[in-house]
Amino acid sequence: MTNANRYQSKLVYDPSRIHAAAVYCSDGRVGEHFDDFLQNGLSLPRYDRVALPGGPACLAGHTEAHIHEKGVIDEINFLVEVHGLERVVLVAHQGCAFYATRLDLPPDFMVHQQMVDLVKASRFIQRVTSIRKVDAYMLYLDSQGEGATPTVRFEEIRLTT
Repeated sequence: MTNANRYQSKLVYDPSRIHAAAVYCSDGRVGEHFDDFLQNGLSLPRYDRVALPGGPACLAGHTEAHIHEKGVIDEINFLVEVHGLERVVLVAHQGCAFYATRLDLPPDFMVHQQMVDLVKASRFIQRVTSIRKVDAYMLYLDSQGEGATPTVRFEEIRLTT
């Protein structure tokens, strides 16, 4: 039986830091996938999280996201100072409502824009913070056929030209 006013976590607290953060979309449908990828795919347990609609889009120069840009950079700089942050992982995801609604992009152009934005966001972070290690990934939903639940895959986006 659980008490709605109190919950005791079964996880052991580990005070060590890994000096990495992830910036990704706050879409709850893919939150566990982000955690799985970052913790198991990239071996980043206990990473610092910066989650907001559109994730890295707010650092790509979009007027529609400008209000979030300063806040996210302030948070990243805070994490650099207080947590010794040395690495940022940017993750965008297919089917992001931010791109469809706020940026009003058609579905066939969204992924292309997200890849462009990941490069822009990476360069912006490197320009305005002391962080030099920035990685970017795209989450794709792969259909397994009519009526089947899609699977999720992550692909690295090359940030160098």
